[in-house]
Amino acid sequence: MDKIESQCGTIQLCQDRQELASALADRFVEVVGAAVGRSGKANVALSGGSTPKALYSLLAEPAYSQKIAWNKVHLYWGDERCVSHDSPESNYKMVLDSLLSKVPIPESCVHATNGQDTDPVGAARAYEEVLKREFQLSDGNLPHFDLVLLGLGPDGHTASLFPGTEALKETGRLVVANYVEKFKSSRITFTLPVLNAAANVTFMVAGADKQEILPLVLRAEPKDYPAQLIRPTEGMLTWYVDSLAAARIDRRTLAARP
Repeated sequence: MDKIESQCGTIQLCQDRQELASALADRFVEVVGAAVGRSGKANVALSGGSTPKALYSLLAEPAYSQKIAWNKVHLYWGDERCVSHDSPESNYKMVLDSLLSKVPIPESCVHATNGQDTDPVGAARAYEEVLKREFQLSDGNLPHFDLVLLGLGPDGHTASLFPGTEALKETGRLVVANYVEKFKSSRITFTLPVLNAAANVTFMVAGADKQEILPLVLRAEPKDYPAQLIRPTEGMLTWYVDSLAAARIDRRTLAARP
């Protein structure tokens, strides 16, 4: 695995999806273990998608699962589709099937959204209250996740922050229902202030369909895509990218800090 230090964070270049999943699993174990050792618990925001699914499946295997104190790991969802939890499109169901059903994590450590299929706005407000309660937040404060996992869409979206949507402008709320015109539906998503308050933000990018968007997102300016707005205020930003997704990036340009 190769590494580039760039203006947009550390880029870890992996040969293929298998190496990508292994590197991500190692990173998960490292960050979660450090957080548990430091404060007695780890707060992690999960992502949906095929690349994260490979990570979750690997974490469920004994080689990784046995290294994690699951009773001290609190899991949240950075975004969710407006479907029921038993829907094949549900991010929660994907994590349940690939990870939660296979590891000894207490139900009290799993903090999923609820009711988003019938009332997206109400579900977003309810999930915001979950964050305030679990992180013991006073008004105006942000939760500080130990690890946020994010994917990258071919259009430059991340979480459910899509280009041109209202959620990109939100500075006061923690969680919102974001209407996405191309899907003609809303999604529940953490807002930019929440994502950027994390100690570690990790992007997972794989596949040839990311070749065009990745170089555009990794540039410093102009910021035309939601993923470019992920810049942790005090935390670390890391990109794990496979060789197919990285095929068109210019390493010399990336390595040149502004």
